[in-house]
Amino acid sequence: MTWEKATASYTAFLKLEKSLSENSIKAYRDDLKKLKDFIQLKAINVLPEQVEYDHLKEFITWLHELGIGQRSQARIISGLKSFFRYMLIEDRIPSDPTELLEAPRLVRKLPDVLSLPEIELLLTAIDLSKPEGHRNKAIIETLYSCGLRVSELIDLRITNLFFNEEYIKVTGKGNKERLVPISPKAIKEIQFYFSHFRNHVTPKKGSENIVFLNRRGSKMTRVMIFTIIKQLAEKAGIKKNISPHTFRHSFATHLVDGGADLRAVQEMLGHESIITTEIYTHMDREYLRDAIMRHHPRSREWNTKSK
Repeated sequence: MTWEKATASYTAFLKLEKSLSENSIKAYRDDLKKLKDFIQLKAINVLPEQVEYDHLKEFITWLHELGIGQRSQARIISGLKSFFRYMLIEDRIPSDPTELLEAPRLVRKLPDVLSLPEIELLLTAIDLSKPEGHRNKAIIETLYSCGLRVSELIDLRITNLFFNEEYIKVTGKGNKERLVPISPKAIKEIQFYFSHFRNHVTPKKGSENIVFLNRRGSKMTRVMIFTIIKQLAEKAGIKKNISPHTFRHSFATHLVDGGADLRAVQEMLGHESIITTEIYTHMDREYLRDAIMRHHPRSREWNTKSK
């Protein structure tokens, strides 16, 4: 089988059998292309089913010599392991050449976590006199209250907002949908944004159902969200390395610190290792919502004020 045919059949497998997103499929294809480029560059001239362990070891050494970092090397090795497992399943190879291939050991660096005062500083830094001010405030509240990935935030649909039940439905990795509790504070900010900004913007075609729009009526991009947060952090004088993912990590950290069940938090985050496990996929939704509402700082603050 040629590299082109192997790549095509592997791509179909990832799309149809694994139901991966286009971004994930592209990443796996890129990993395979790196190996193919190395084999051609070194004139090794082997087909996919002829690749051996020694070829892969030489390939990893080549990546290191190119200055590819350990984290990137580990990701590439993971991609190659996936490809050769597929080849083994399809009976294209008698044994897996990546079986003994070890990824470099990584020193895990924990991402920065924002404290509650720092989150308040960010919110205070928003200029609410500008048309997009309430939109940006709703974005920050939603990221923090729901622990969303930035891709989940920008793809959030109006028809997936269930405010009466205090849930939103998001589409995560692999196009997997999950229900996430949303705090009354975040609901209030989104509703305020709708009435003071979004309802006065004409959505572009294809963006009619998108919650967060830019001033031209189009869906916001990941870069736009990143830029908004960076600018707010600078204005607020926060020196930590902040990105949209910081709010997701802060969401989980604050819940666990507050005593929330770890499994409930992982379910809300949509982690593959949890939602594919039977015991977690059958957890009661009302229990999950109560866990978030009891332990998330935004919900505790709102409940205190409402009493």
